[in-house]
Amino acid sequence: MDMGLAGKRALVTGSSAGLGEAIAKMLAGEGVGIIVHGRDEGRTAAVAKSVRESGGFAEWVTGDLGEDEAAERVADFAIEHGPVDILVNNAGGYDHVSWSDTTPELWSEAYQGNVISMVRMIKKLVPPMRERGWGRVIQIGGGLAVQPHGSHPHYTASLSARHNLTVSLARELRGSGVTSNTVAPGAILVPSVERLLRAAGERLGWGESWEEIEEAAVREIVPNDVGRLGRPEEIAAATVYLASPLADYVSGATIRVDGGTVRTV
Repeated sequence: MDMGLAGKRALVTGSSAGLGEAIAKMLAGEGVGIIVHGRDEGRTAAVAKSVRESGGFAEWVTGDLGEDEAAERVADFAIEHGPVDILVNNAGGYDHVSWSDTTPELWSEAYQGNVISMVRMIKKLVPPMRERGWGRVIQIGGGLAVQPHGSHPHYTASLSARHNLTVSLARELRGSGVTSNTVAPGAILVPSVERLLRAAGERLGWGESWEEIEEAAVREIVPNDVGRLGRPEEIAAATVYLASPLADYVSGATIRVDGGTVRTV
């Protein structure tokens, strides 16, 4: 299916691995020129090379978006090489700590890395979209934004801010031709999650095969109606849809790709 994206250009933050990599590659497959972003030069360059070897167009840039100067360099690189039509705010991170282990410093770092990093990109890249009369801003959020649990509270609070930011931006952009939306993944099978669950499976006696471990993890940790973890390509597909002209009438929305983990009417 032609998504009508050929010739567009996208910055996908945090696309040197995981969900961002999958999003970048699927957009590239639709004819979008990709700016691959990460903090590790080797991994970031490797993703860009993979896109080019598959027939796509990709540039790459590194920088910590949680820091003003580095974020400015990333945004300037993107703008200098052509118009950016699509901004996918994916970069961010978390650490597994409880309320008793968090500190105000960790909360501040989480907000800088997961929220202010997005604001920096939006402030630089969205005004030119408005001038051109078309653009897409897509935040990668998560179900924990609306159904948090007791662990890593600083991360879940920052996710909630991402979702709130999306709707506020959509209101600001009304009538401009630029939309703002969120894709909210559930538990997705990226390498870091697989490593975590394999270690848990060994400790808890879930079995030796990945199939046994995944089944137990879904049953005991991340229950959903589909009965498995999501795959990065499923998040990428939702992102590509929101990036496309087919989603012209979608703004301020959250598309949950979580197997039914979050249940609302």
